[in-house]
Amino acid sequence: MMLHHVSVGVKDVAKAATFYDKVLKPLGFKRVMEFMPYAVAYGDKFPEFWVQLPADGRPATVGNGVHISFAAATKAAVNKFHAAALAGGGTDEGAPGPRPDYGPTYYGSFCRDIDGNKIEAVIVAPAAPAKKTKKAAAVKKAKKPAKKTGKRR
Repeated sequence: MMLHHVSVGVKDVAKAATFYDKVLKPLGFKRVMEFMPYAVAYGDKFPEFWVQLPADGRPATVGNGVHISFAAATKAAVNKFHAAALAGGGTDEGAPGPRPDYGPTYYGSFCRDIDGNKIEAVIVAPAAPAKKTKKAAAVKKAKKPAKKTGKRR
């Protein structure tokens, strides 16, 4: 595990929570902790993504170049995430679809939440195994070590 959790600053936690309740549901994440009116956390079982008022008391601002990507189990979940974001007042930053520049099996969607934070849902399917050719099978067979007979010299 690389990251324990991520937080984004918001202007109004209750409004942000209403947005994220709907947006994260298709991905299988739910509200798992809250400290109203200051913060709400989402995850599967543990708080992994927080929406909160900035700790310094100043207004929340968006990090230029920052975005949070949520793992999806299916392409349909990516599509539902994007639709829920737009229906909840978010803005489109990239409709659901393949992103071949990111990898041959990358399928994602991008949007901004109601506070301007850039969020994404993505599924990256495992790459199909390479097909074995007759030549590759012959080479592999030739490289196998001889079986030991168990006799000592």
